[in-house]
Amino acid sequence: LCAIYYVAIGTQAIFGAAAPWILGALLIALYIYSTWVAAREPDLPVDIDINNPVLPPAWPTVKAGMHFLIPIGVLLWCLMVEELSPGLSAFYAIVAQVILMTTQRPMIELFRRKNDYGTEFIRGLGEVVNGCNDGARNMIGIAVATGCAGLIVGAITLTGLGLRMTDFVEFVSGGNVMVMLLFTAFVCLVLGMGVPTTANYILVATLMAPVIVELGAQAGLVIPLIAVHLFVFYYGIMGDITPPVGLASFAAAAIAKEDPIQVGIQGSVYALRTVLLPLIWIFNPALLLIDVHGWGEALLVAAMATIASLAFAAATLAWFRIKCRWWEVVLLLIATFILFRPDWFADRIAPEYTDAPASQFYQLASQLDEGDRLVFVIKGQTLEGEDLNKTVAVQLGPRTGDGKNPAVDARKRLTEAGLAVSGFGEQLQISTVRFGSRAAKARIEQGYDIVSVKVPNQRLSAHWFYLPGLAIVVLVWLTQGWRMRKSGSGPDLLERDAHAA
Repeated sequence: LCAIYYVAIGTQAIFGAAAPWILGALLIALYIYSTWVAAREPDLPVDIDINNPVLPPAWPTVKAGMHFLIPIGVLLWCLMVEELSPGLSAFYAIVAQVILMTTQRPMIELFRRKNDYGTEFIRGLGEVVNGCNDGARNMIGIAVATGCAGLIVGAITLTGLGLRMTDFVEFVSGGNVMVMLLFTAFVCLVLGMGVPTTANYILVATLMAPVIVELGAQAGLVIPLIAVHLFVFYYGIMGDITPPVGLASFAAAAIAKEDPIQVGIQGSVYALRTVLLPLIWIFNPALLLIDVHGWGEALLVAAMATIASLAFAAATLAWFRIKCRWWEVVLLLIATFILFRPDWFADRIAPEYTDAPASQFYQLASQLDEGDRLVFVIKGQTLEGEDLNKTVAVQLGPRTGDGKNPAVDARKRLTEAGLAVSGFGEQLQISTVRFGSRAAKARIEQGYDIVSVKVPNQRLSAHWFYLPGLAIVVLVWLTQGWRMRKSGSGPDLLERDAHAA
């Protein structure tokens, strides 16, 4: 998929307006070649014997279905290159799929030098009709969930319940962001019990995502919108294994013929290592590759997060190479925190941002690199007339000028992000927030005053704190290795440790 995307981007950069025609010709050529490859392979079995299943060979199966990647390529082109709407992009992908389904069998027959084209074409049309029927049936549940979510959204919007929910969560948490996140996670667990995944996400994202963004902004914490949606989605689907409703636990218990509640409790214990992740990426968006520059940094963050996950799993199970002692569990938990939150230690030495007056707003907006976030504090009044301060951030696009006129360059970049600012000097005000823009998604309020700007601080990189975390993990690894050699490695030791566990 990455290759398809970069080929499309490269073709557009080279050929400009002619790129769709060239890519269309490439897709047709690729389709003809892939069907020729599929014609050289035997047809895959239509029916599967459940009692005696036979695993088909991998590579012939791949070659027989390579042409099914073409609709995905069309979808990627429309979404990420042409930047069409999701609905229109899906429409073009479906059209490509329909063409593929109706023509693939006649083309395969052509390459196999057979003459049964008409029968295969009618067979393809029948598969298209059956696919539309199956898709319509599968969409019924999603349509009902979306309709119910629309009713909920309307009720929350028209009655002001959303503002009351924000006030309630703020009251319960006492302004503490961590307590607010834990309370929100509990609400998502409750709302996600017994609800299908898609409906669950629609429900919890509608009710709880705005609450987290708003309260985080009021507490001075900039929480990326994607991190919030992943947070509520993650805890929402955790309801599938959480007693007493956990549908997945009941299904697993039916297969294992065990008590569903006990299965759910054990599954929840096993899931503890993943419950930690949503809380981590709220405070450390680098795990979501936000504010990460270059492939090297991305690979470093991914590797350290993987080691941290393994260390946390070992700590929760009290088993690393062998059974862990209590102090080894403590060390692994400390290493997990260091590897997941190196920024916490960097913040203790020097803050990530320093405050600057609003007069530097345009200067900073022109200096930041593409993809960086412009962080600033705004002040205004709520509908109830209460004064409110919020810390917000908007992601900036590419630079549009040569840097000779920072104010003009900054205005162009802000306009591209959907934000317009008026005023002079330190008296700046948000004049316009374009609907559906990045600024609107960041919950920047029109009419609010810009109080100050957050300037990135030149401090020690947080990545240096990976070293002590890795050192702790290596220490525990070597210590357990020394214990294994001292006690005698082999099945006897593992059996004794398992018995002790």
